[in-house]
Amino acid sequence: MCGIAGFNWEDRELVGRMSEAIAHRGPDADGLWVGSGFSLGHRRLSIIDLSAAGIQPMANDSGHLRLIYNGEIYNFMEVRADLEARGYTFRSRTDSEVILKAYEEWGPECLRRLNGMFAFAIHDAQTGALFIARDRLGVKPLYYWASDGRFAFASEIKALLCDPRIPRTPDVESIFHYIGYEFVPAPRTMFDGIKKLPPSHYLVLRPGQQPEVHRYWDVTFDPDAVEEHDEAWYREGLIAQIDAAVKKRLISDVPLGVFLSGGTDSSAIVAFMHRHVKEPLKTFSLGYEDPTFSELPYARQVAQAFGTEQHELLIEPISIPLIETAAWFLDEPMTDLSTIPFLLICRKARERVTVCLSGEGGDESFVGYDRFKAAKFDELYRLLPAPLRRYLISPIVQALPDQRQKKGPINILKRFLQGSALPATGGHMRWQYFLDPELSRSLFRPHVLQAVSPDPFEPVARCLAGVQGRDRLDREIYADLRFTMPDSVLMKVDKMSMSIALEVRVPFLDYELVQFAAAIPGRYKLRGLTTKAILRDSLKGILPDNIVWRKKQGYSFPIKNWLREELKDYMTELLNESPIIREHLDREVVNRLIREHLARAHNHNHILWSLMNLAVWHKLFVLEEFTGSRRDTASAVA
Repeated sequence: MCGIAGFNWEDRELVGRMSEAIAHRGPDADGLWVGSGFSLGHRRLSIIDLSAAGIQPMANDSGHLRLIYNGEIYNFMEVRADLEARGYTFRSRTDSEVILKAYEEWGPECLRRLNGMFAFAIHDAQTGALFIARDRLGVKPLYYWASDGRFAFASEIKALLCDPRIPRTPDVESIFHYIGYEFVPAPRTMFDGIKKLPPSHYLVLRPGQQPEVHRYWDVTFDPDAVEEHDEAWYREGLIAQIDAAVKKRLISDVPLGVFLSGGTDSSAIVAFMHRHVKEPLKTFSLGYEDPTFSELPYARQVAQAFGTEQHELLIEPISIPLIETAAWFLDEPMTDLSTIPFLLICRKARERVTVCLSGEGGDESFVGYDRFKAAKFDELYRLLPAPLRRYLISPIVQALPDQRQKKGPINILKRFLQGSALPATGGHMRWQYFLDPELSRSLFRPHVLQAVSPDPFEPVARCLAGVQGRDRLDREIYADLRFTMPDSVLMKVDKMSMSIALEVRVPFLDYELVQFAAAIPGRYKLRGLTTKAILRDSLKGILPDNIVWRKKQGYSFPIKNWLREELKDYMTELLNESPIIREHLDREVVNRLIREHLARAHNHNHILWSLMNLAVWHKLFVLEEFTGSRRDTASAVA
């Protein structure tokens, strides 16, 4: 697990600064190579083969190929055995050398043989070509910039910004989509001209040519498949797949742990790790004083059931420096309410381990989010006459006061009605979207609205154009896996964990497990309004029954209450003074949202927290203003 950076010209001083900007990703070693018209930089976090043999940039035997790599290849020993049978010899025990020689043997086709999380670059001195690639599901990030024949790439945007030729101009379309989705959909970023390489894609840059981007894999749902297996067959196969995915991710030369929320997915990982690890597992959990947000009792139950060495963190209201620290490591605003809690639990874990397993991905493949239930229930709700829904039910419910707890019945009903009122083109993403057409028209200035499609769900439709499945649930799963997860959930996991040099592995995103899950009929995943039905059934007898059947809660913190209390003054001052808010949004409307939220007339926490993160991002990355020094901000949780 590391950080990479490079570009297609020679400049040792610049590539050194880029590498230093992401030093937090790899504190164990750094390496630079400049030559043949290229510059490559690498920061190393040593996980497998801690010796100097793993230092990068790494050259092949002839010296014409050089690799810089971030990630883990879990099947590297199998690929290595295949290469050895073809006559290759190895100087290290690293998976890095396996990637290098796999590319030497198979070229871009090597990607189809790799099972892991990765972002890497290989420069070929003989052809002058650069090859960069990202893993299938997007666990590891990779950014690039191209202009006037210059090309640069890096694990984080802040490394690219070390080059003064790369502008810090906000992307107007991305501002709009960010406020609605709470992340910037790929391939755009919040910086005009800087792009994300999408998951399961690679890019080839040849001398004198434009970059070529190609897809090498996609999860498939067979629209014409005839069901051949009963539910018991799928349950048996599912347990085998999860067990194999967890076991693969236990290879390490440094200590491992696991994040335990007390939910189904993280608890399952603990159970399967317990099968393969002799010593007590180190588990890490967090909680809050507000019991409606805290899952600690469930985490403690699972820890006791499997005899783990449990470590806990109780989170209090967050500080302003911590908000800036999270924004700095994220590179671009992203409003997942679990981001800062995840940063804090990563810090707690890093005191004792270098690698942690985590449960991300289970909700996407096995239908775990409330939005899947909302989409199904909406089919029944729409049987009611439209005037009854629009003029009676919705006004009455929306006039009810917001409840303090996380998922009170009034809060759930209000959120359902808000999503149901959005354009049907959004599908189940309507309940993950936090703008409505009326608010958009009043909130954004005209130049923003002119820059975007009239349909706010156009990015979702573009993503779904590639899905094979005709089934509604298949399409919803595909949107979660390919649209939402890489730029939201996984961006949070990578940036927060690597800010403290902690490697996080996600067994539920093993691509073979994801593909197996895609083949399971939808009615086994969503049974009535029971989410993750087949996964829960499969885990009966492995986990305690109340853990198997409990509702999803997640790491999200009570930000709606904190914005009304401890963070009220900070929010008001920040949003009224921010230049990016003044330039692109109507400040009077922003202040109306603040007043309504403080009065508990409406819960605007998602919109307000999004705007706050946008303002903080602009302050840090465009204005380059820090509460302390840049170094103080970047190391605030170190």
